[in-house]
Amino acid sequence: MNLRVPVKVVVVGFGMVGSRLVDELLRREPEAFDITVLGAEPYEPYNRVLLSDVVAGRTDVAAITMPLPDGARVTVRRGVTATSIDRESRVVTADDGTVHPYDHVVLATGAAARVPPISGLRTADGGLPAGVHALRSLDDAREIVAATVNSPRAVVVGGGVLGLEAAVGLADRGLNVTLIHNARSLMDRQLDPEAADVVRAGLEEQGVTVLAGCRSREVLVAGGRAVGIRVEHDTDQAAPATGRRSSGTSGQRDEVVAARLIVFSVGTIPETGLAVASGLPTDRGVVVGYDLASPDDPRVHAIGDCAQPPDGSRGLVAEGWDQARRLAEQLVSLVEPVAPPAASHLRIPRDGTRPSMAVRLGALLAGGATTRAQSDRGIETRGTDVVKVKGGPLSIITMGVCGPSRPDGATQRAVRLADPAAGRYVEVVVADGLLVGATCVGDPRVAADLTAAYTRRTPVPPDPAFLLLTPVMSAAAPASSPEHMPEDAVVCRCNGVTKGDIAQSCGSGAHTVEDVARDTRATTGCGSCKDAVCGLVDWLQESEEPVPEPA
Repeated sequence: MNLRVPVKVVVVGFGMVGSRLVDELLRREPEAFDITVLGAEPYEPYNRVLLSDVVAGRTDVAAITMPLPDGARVTVRRGVTATSIDRESRVVTADDGTVHPYDHVVLATGAAARVPPISGLRTADGGLPAGVHALRSLDDAREIVAATVNSPRAVVVGGGVLGLEAAVGLADRGLNVTLIHNARSLMDRQLDPEAADVVRAGLEEQGVTVLAGCRSREVLVAGGRAVGIRVEHDTDQAAPATGRRSSGTSGQRDEVVAARLIVFSVGTIPETGLAVASGLPTDRGVVVGYDLASPDDPRVHAIGDCAQPPDGSRGLVAEGWDQARRLAEQLVSLVEPVAPPAASHLRIPRDGTRPSMAVRLGALLAGGATTRAQSDRGIETRGTDVVKVKGGPLSIITMGVCGPSRPDGATQRAVRLADPAAGRYVEVVVADGLLVGATCVGDPRVAADLTAAYTRRTPVPPDPAFLLLTPVMSAAAPASSPEHMPEDAVVCRCNGVTKGDIAQSCGSGAHTVEDVARDTRATTGCGSCKDAVCGLVDWLQESEEPVPEPA
């Protein structure tokens, strides 16, 4: 008989990070926690990373839904917003009048799309005019897709990762797209100007007009609907294209870009309102320590886009997932063990048996004691800082120290290959025999190899120039030749799932990609590995030896 009193955990937010935390807890100790999840959106959790694929028409809305938590001690309340936290009584109150006691409360409220203070952008009731959208939620993606039917022209404001993905996606739908960015270089947080020029040329080849170094001044509205946007840029920028008119003074030019669909992608603002109302310290986000707990209340935690750990936040889902894993490990460590020490669903290897998939993946995602352990310099985040742009044929990946963030130091050596005519730019930064940063535009094969070398800390050649073209280790081979893939080849980079993990999952009874996704989480990140996983599953099913019929 289990006499242990379950720990009450309330998770505020049912997005990618909040749902991952629940999954991490269930994989470790499903009977140790009573979990209540409050999700403001009325939907099942979905993969927000793939919203740009929905806009592009490459992915259906149904395909980005993530699995629901499967546990008898989990209560999910969708369409319910937490309104207050009484930290003295340890209860969370929701907008439907329900109260939820907790031992630990986790804020995973995410972030809202930033809407700049531009003339004409807000209606009288504080909303956005018809035709103006921010791509942040499932509703946003649906509205943008619906708007493409009657909008031959579109404008995307913001030349960051999501802005580039949205611009390419709308162009793929046949729209005449203009991308407006206030800095002179696209993805200026990750790319050098030289790399950004290669990206710009690649976008223009896909039919996207780029206006860089421009400031959006006014959204033009007629009859309650957006009809265009006025931008201001220097006179040395490109001449106006068809469908625009300009006027200006010396040194600057105003330009009107006609469009009935305008998408803003200019950053996010962490959702900190609940933390502020609860008297918790906040800055840009909810302030937490390396343990992901508030310095004012060790029973209140924050993870994902709403959190502000000591080393800051990059807003990447891999970072939020790593925080979910670390917090789950901490909460489990607070639970008093009961006999038997190992739950039956987490088989610890003994008597020659292999550990369960949950144990093996837990060790894999943890990366060993050195990859995610806290040190005097904080938490090692290698592998959670890989930025990948889903731009159709335009391949862009950055990681570690790169672009403007690259420091000038004697301990680091940077080499680059700039080939604008071929649409290619590769830069690698090495230190102490390891790859510590890379930028790769236009060469997905080299990018995949560099990502593997970076995340797995593979020693690099003495001359780092070899990294620009020559593979240094095995990455995930095409699914058409899975027999040539080593067992430890990473197939799903977002979740660290290898060929061996997928084979083990299939050997344990998984028959479909959906089964493998539930078991290993493969394909639930950026989705770029789905074809490889499908190929592996098909190959594994075909290569199974038929079971002989009983005599």
